[in-house]
Amino acid sequence: MYNEISAGVGIQVETTFRPDLSDLVEGTYFFNYRITIVNTNDFSIQLLHREWHIFDSLRSHEYVSGAGVVGEQPILHAGQQFSYVSGCQLFSEIGKMAGYYTFLNMQNGALFQSKIPRFDLVYPGKLN
Repeated sequence: MYNEISAGVGIQVETTFRPDLSDLVEGTYFFNYRITIVNTNDFSIQLLHREWHIFDSLRSHEYVSGAGVVGEQPILHAGQQFSYVSGCQLFSEIGKMAGYYTFLNMQNGALFQSKIPRFDLVYPGKLN
């Protein structure tokens, strides 16, 4: 599990290798990641945007940017949390992801960013 708190937002990441969606013969490795976002601020926030940097040890760096997460732009009041699951396909046994979210401070209208901790995506067979 990976954890980071920045700008009053806690972000926790758990990863899972998906053998049912991977094809080791073809060299595709699919991973799910569950992200839990906790608003530790004393004001409400809204997640507006995400930026991802995906590193695959056999491919060039990939950049993903877009509105919200999994089709949502959730509002988190003070102390609330939001979780979602998404996925990533790699073409090697080892990769990693990192990035940040852009939030709206709903009290004063300011935008701010919160870092998503870098997390590893490693085919379990590689660890043996």
